[in-house]
Amino acid sequence: MRDKSKMNEMSTSRPRRNDDGLGPTSDIGARLRALFGAVQDEPIPDRLMDLLEKLDQAENNSPKKGK
Repeated sequence: MRDKSKMNEMSTSRPRRNDDGLGPTSDIGARLRALFGAVQDEPIPDRLMDLLEKLDQAENNSPKKGK
């Protein structure tokens, strides 16, 4: 088994970033928010809107069950 005290002595310490209160995953969260924010701002493709309209029409034209 390895001696943990020697392992700790051998390891180099990494510089730490300032703690912004969000923990170690704050960079990941910020990048995900930026990515999904950009996707959210993209317009819905016309083809998808056409398909959704056809689905709405099909649902409105079908007989209602159980109501």
